[in-house]
Amino acid sequence: MTDNTTRLDHVVLWVRDPVAAAGFYEKNLGLEPLRLTEYAAGTVSFPSVRLNEETILDLAPHSLAARMRVLPGADDSAGHPVNHVCLSLPADDFDALRARLEERSVPVSELSHDSYGARGMARRSFYFGDPDGNIIEARHYD
Repeated sequence: MTDNTTRLDHVVLWVRDPVAAAGFYEKNLGLEPLRLTEYAAGTVSFPSVRLNEETILDLAPHSLAARMRVLPGADDSAGHPVNHVCLSLPADDFDALRARLEERSVPVSELSHDSYGARGMARRSFYFGDPDGNIIEARHYD
């Protein structure tokens, strides 16, 4: 990639079981797991899932918190998920995701309409939780 404009690189989610979390994101959102073999072998601290060519979600186990020393108090963030992460999808993928989640008995919120986001007003959106309590918003603009 040669375009050096500012972009979202990754979001770190605290999870109880990184392998199970990767499975959830793979099965329900179709995200590609990364570094699962290396995580299982103990050669990396956490696996990730690929959101798109430019962005990943890191799935950090709570046990990693003790090593979080990037800023004072950073280790206290373990177990406190971000408010939510929003994924923008094409309309067909949005509908398929909602149907897949409902089929798998993953609770979803009511649909919202005309929610403001990075690309203006989204036509529809809804929220769901992952097994670790992280809230994900799905939306589409078209």
